Amino acid sequence: MNAMPDSVMTLDKLPVGKNARIVAVDWAALVEEEALRLRALGVDVGSKLSVSHRGVFGGADPLALRVGRMTVALRRAHARAMQVAVLENGL
Repeated sequence: MNAMPDSVMTLDKLPVGKNARIVAVDWAALVEEEALRLRALGVDVGSKLSVSHRGVFGGADPLALRVGRMTVALRRAHARAMQVAVLENGL
């Protein structure tokens, strides 16, 4: 198994306010309808995003993501299926 650089992590680990780009998604880990919906909302490989808020109960679900001009709510289980690279220069 290859180690990831420090700037690459699963989306559920991305700190609030940090900007990132999705570099990989394990689509097989998601239900097909959920995967299609996420893609329709712009959550796909290459998308730039940031975590704007985390829930406070039950494992910090949901995550609020800023994707373009939209805010998208995402379960942590879905966020764990996505690898992101931290962007140092913003979105």
